[in-house]
Amino acid sequence: MNLHELFDLTSHNGDVYVGQGLEYPWGGLYGGHIVAQALRAAAYTIEDGMLPHSVRAYFIRRGKNTQPVRYEVDRIRDGKSFSTRRVVARQDDGAILNLEASFQKFEHSPDISNIVHQHDIMQPDEIEETSWSTFLNRRTVPQSALTGISREGTGRMAAWFRVKDSLGDNELSHRCALAYLSDDLPNESVVLAIPELLKASTAGGNFHASLDHTVWFHRPVRADQWHLYEMSCLSYGSGRGLTQGYVFAQDGTHVATVSQETLVRIIPAANS
Repeated sequence: MNLHELFDLTSHNGDVYVGQGLEYPWGGLYGGHIVAQALRAAAYTIEDGMLPHSVRAYFIRRGKNTQPVRYEVDRIRDGKSFSTRRVVARQDDGAILNLEASFQKFEHSPDISNIVHQHDIMQPDEIEETSWSTFLNRRTVPQSALTGISREGTGRMAAWFRVKDSLGDNELSHRCALAYLSDDLPNESVVLAIPELLKASTAGGNFHASLDHTVWFHRPVRADQWHLYEMSCLSYGSGRGLTQGYVFAQDGTHVATVSQETLVRIIPAANS
């Protein structure tokens, strides 16, 4: 399977679409896989000229990679400038994800952002490959190189990402691909922020799962080109870590903002 096939859903009765599963190294379905397919399902019901500007997803249970996923789209509202959709992703055991997405027609306005990445950060060609998927390249920036800009929170980390498949000029596909990539760093940021979690993770003694995930798209994206993904942990309590991050094009343009609450637990030792 390639990324084009991942986003090519099969239409069923009414506003229902079916996507393929995929085996991942840790078992189960990757959260970004389900979010990206759900966003693509919502977009099938949107008129041409509208693109997603925000996506909010709640993960309900772990998806099974051996089963297809059924995406049921609810047309909440169609307006002149904005349209809203709700999508429920289901497998044989029931719902695995609930997603809401808002789409907007392009609108001319002033364009300003005060969020930037540090100008001297290591570039992708200076960093070793750390990818876990045949779909993407990932180059994790060493912690020692993350100096020069202070962000809110702790556990700051950054990585360069790009998808391997060329997506041409299809902006919707690029935004779906960014949604796919955006679920990668939040868990690692929480673990890095909390010494007890980092110790347990190093020993293979933690459990993690995405709880809810939000992406705001600010500007056009080329997900098949390098983008820097930053992530920091803002809070941790009751096993839940809240993260926020930014996505930058290689020229420093701020293209998207990501936030996620992720569950990270320490697994007690068997003999404790």
